[in-house]
Amino acid sequence: MIVDLEAFVAAERPYWDELGQILRQLEEKNLMQLDLPRARRFYYLYRRAASDLARLQALAIEPSIPEFLDDSVARAYAEIHETRRTPVRFQPLSWFRITFPVTFRRHATAFQAAVLITLAGSLLGAAALAFDPQAKAVIMPFPGLLKDPTERVRMEEETKDEDEAGPRADMALGRMHASFASMLMTNNIRVSIMALALGITFGFGTVVVLFYNGVMLGAVVFDYVRAGQTEFLAGWLLPHGVVEIPAILLAGQAGLVLAGAVIGWHSSLNLRERMRKVGPDLVTIIGGVAVMLVWAGLVESFFSQYHAPVFPYPLKIAFGLFEFVLLVIFLTLSGRAVGRPATGRTDP
Repeated sequence: MIVDLEAFVAAERPYWDELGQILRQLEEKNLMQLDLPRARRFYYLYRRAASDLARLQALAIEPSIPEFLDDSVARAYAEIHETRRTPVRFQPLSWFRITFPVTFRRHATAFQAAVLITLAGSLLGAAALAFDPQAKAVIMPFPGLLKDPTERVRMEEETKDEDEAGPRADMALGRMHASFASMLMTNNIRVSIMALALGITFGFGTVVVLFYNGVMLGAVVFDYVRAGQTEFLAGWLLPHGVVEIPAILLAGQAGLVLAGAVIGWHSSLNLRERMRKVGPDLVTIIGGVAVMLVWAGLVESFFSQYHAPVFPYPLKIAFGLFEFVLLVIFLTLSGRAVGRPATGRTDP
């Protein structure tokens, strides 16, 4: 029995408003799906409002309150028991801005493992080159990286004479840069696909791909730093590498997630059910990897491959660091507001 009607309405009104806010979001975005915590919250608010409605209907009070509450309860009931199949339309911006980073964070442990495996490979690559300079021919995947770093920097920075410069020289330089960037992009796409697909080998293949990619990266970094070309390396690698390398790590993350589904640690589901469960996440992660590699390829073709005096190294380094900060913010914060309760209350 309600003793103090005004106090009761004042206490329950925030819960009714929160229910109404979620209903408006569901109705304005009719394809929106709630995550588990917010779905539980929504169901709790629905039951609470239905209970309040039953108590109010037993009293002779202003009809506007029961009518308002009855409308909210009816709409919530319709949302909970909805059986219509609305055609799902793919929304690329929403997917990339929300679904991709949320999925990445859901499997953060697998990403951390991919980072550690790659770092271990990088240390081995640097150590191998430090103790045996001849190992360079075995480790480096591209002919352009086999040159002495100082010689390569000199060639890249060399200013053409007046009579050598011109449209033909520019076209030749552009073709050379495009060819090298295309070779790197092809390799990165291949590595990313392999890192994911080889998760089917219980993760062993994914670990090998990540480790070897780390060996190559560590060897390249060590080779240029040892030659005193750190500024050139940073200006060349950072603009595209801060996106390209995390993309490969994300592909490795997907491979390790796939490996976890194949192995089935602490899971009562069978293999088919486990694969069906992680399938959407794998597609989302590898789709995000594809977008990142496209961006990295564009930056590499039109920015990274042009060195001083065309683009000063501090400018290129600053651009790379700016990209990295944006990427970290995007992957760690984007989409966090989705699925949170509208208020700070801690009720179920």
